[in-house]
Amino acid sequence: MTTIDLNADLGEGFGRWSLGDDDAMLRVVTSANVACGFHAGDPLTMTGTVDAAHRRGVVIGAHVAYRDLAGFGRRYVEASEAELVGDVVYQIGALSGIASSVGASVRYVKPHGALYSVIARDDEAGRAHARAVVEAVTRVDPGLVLVGLAGSSVLHRAADAGLATVAEAFADRAYAPDGSLVPRSAPGAVLHDPIEIRDRVLRLVETGRLRAVDGTDLELDAGSVCVHGDTAGAVGIATRLRDGLESAGVGVRSFVPVPRQVAAASPGEPA
Repeated sequence: MTTIDLNADLGEGFGRWSLGDDDAMLRVVTSANVACGFHAGDPLTMTGTVDAAHRRGVVIGAHVAYRDLAGFGRRYVEASEAELVGDVVYQIGALSGIASSVGASVRYVKPHGALYSVIARDDEAGRAHARAVVEAVTRVDPGLVLVGLAGSSVLHRAADAGLATVAEAFADRAYAPDGSLVPRSAPGAVLHDPIEIRDRVLRLVETGRLRAVDGTDLELDAGSVCVHGDTAGAVGIATRLRDGLESAGVGVRSFVPVPRQVAAASPGEPA
């Protein structure tokens, strides 16, 4: 059976402010990218998100970012490699400690926002920050999986360092002809039609092709698909997408095994 992981960025509230419907998303997705405090998230939010994900059998990942709380991690930060190594190690460590406190564990790392986009580029800044992310993950735990943009050089760099990697595609983002994501500031960068999103992901899974904004086909080999938790209508999008995949005979499951103590839980039900 063809399988695909369905992930979402969760735990992106801060203090009294909440963002998205994490509880509902955790009934649908198979992996949760949890904000670690640098672009969003605080200890209480992180704990609640990790605990809920663990109880539902959803695999937990550290959603690390530039130190940019005010900009939601969507602004480039000119940090040295050493600074960025420290920042990423700090974030993984924070989420790992919280996960341990509820009997869970962090299984993978996915950079967020500007950091994700920068390390996917093959320029001086991209290469430097990709080196920093790979080094940080390796220092903390070389058994962690690194998730990155399908076709990006950071995945090759991580694999060369001995890390397992997963290539990711985005269900709700438009693509440029070079395989990068269309900047959020551009019209049509974020997709909202659940049927359009379902159909384009089904085509990606079945053919390995995804259409860019200029009509050309990109060839992408993706093991995970992301629906942003803060996209308007995210729960409906994710639900329609999962239903469509399963109706087409595609297995929806995480790219790492579900922890044994929750492996028997039914989708959408507490363990």
